[in-house]
Amino acid sequence: MHIAWEQFTPWTALGGGVLIGLSAAILILLNGRIAGISGIVGGLLLPVKEGWSWRLAFIFGLFAAPWLWQIFSPLPSMQFDAGWTPIIWAGVLVGVGTRYGAGCTSGHGVCGIARLSPRSMIATACFMLAGFFTVALIRHVL
Repeated sequence: MHIAWEQFTPWTALGGGVLIGLSAAILILLNGRIAGISGIVGGLLLPVKEGWSWRLAFIFGLFAAPWLWQIFSPLPSMQFDAGWTPIIWAGVLVGVGTRYGAGCTSGHGVCGIARLSPRSMIATACFMLAGFFTVALIRHVL
């Protein structure tokens, strides 16, 4: 994947972080739910009697946000240097890790750390270390 760093500005990154934090805070304050994407999507894939409407609205917002952003500014260009096979395997591995870790990076990293959850702090450290190791292995060993 190639990221157009010349389009990066700290203000848009700060704004995005504030919006993520605000949406997580609103969700927990108004619904009492954690903004963990794997749990939200899991609740849609294995439907429960209640809670599907807010889950659907949250996922819709995730997909609608880039299109709304384009109204104000062009999206940065992205290029994936991998084929479909590694991308699919990466998705499968992320899904397996999410199940073993009892949550995803958004649930543990954003919401769990904000709640000072020791389990989330350990999970986030493991996510980060696994990412560092994978990048080092792929770029410098393979």
